[in-house]
Amino acid sequence: MKRLAIFFYGVASYAVFFATFLYAIAFVGDLPLVPQRIDGVPELALGNALVIDVLLLTLFAVQHSVMARPAFKAWWTRIIPQAAERSTYVLLSSLALIALFYFWQPLGGVIWQVENRSGRLLLSAGFAFGWALVLYSTFLINHFDLFGLRQVWLHLLGKPYTALPFKTPAAYKVVRHPLYLGWFFAFWCTPQMTATHLLFALLTSAYILIGIFFEERDLLRAHPEYQAYRQRVPMLLPRFRTKAASEDAQEVA
Repeated sequence: MKRLAIFFYGVASYAVFFATFLYAIAFVGDLPLVPQRIDGVPELALGNALVIDVLLLTLFAVQHSVMARPAFKAWWTRIIPQAAERSTYVLLSSLALIALFYFWQPLGGVIWQVENRSGRLLLSAGFAFGWALVLYSTFLINHFDLFGLRQVWLHLLGKPYTALPFKTPAAYKVVRHPLYLGWFFAFWCTPQMTATHLLFALLTSAYILIGIFFEERDLLRAHPEYQAYRQRVPMLLPRFRTKAASEDAQEVA
């Protein structure tokens, strides 16, 4: 019975995550599909709205980072079942985002606005590409393990959890963090950059870069081969080499 309860808990946590992910697309894209969006008519004084938005982003960043650290996981799993640890992380991250969506305050003001039709289409395509790259990247490294479903499924079957081996499939051969690169596209590609959107993009980008530092530190401890991978593959910006340049490099080597 306990195994079944943990399994349904994991499935419910994933359902909350996926609904939040879809909502986030409309929220960041300022699409008229959801009641709360990143832009809108300011309802509070600029200073008050700014403080609320920064606190909301900080709440998510602290929760998302602290709960991902190995030391916290070791302590946390003394309280909750090991199989439910990832699902709980996913659920609390989703709830932090839901709070952000609900309490978010528009600031007003436009930083830039692209009127050219081709430019707007290009930026909209970049926005869609970013979200697609985020989702695609999760499947490359095992989407179901990342969001806790594999853990609760193995627990339901009475099988021990085995950590995934270190691998670098497809896009991970081009950059070390294609998932984070997707977030950059999703947050920065917009035909109209408002002050509110700029605040969101700047703070989330800073958080991503800080998060990469801590994540790579953990990866180096868990996977010694990550050091060679880090030296070989760029972090976020792909290095494109011509065939001739690659052949010359091989000859020199």
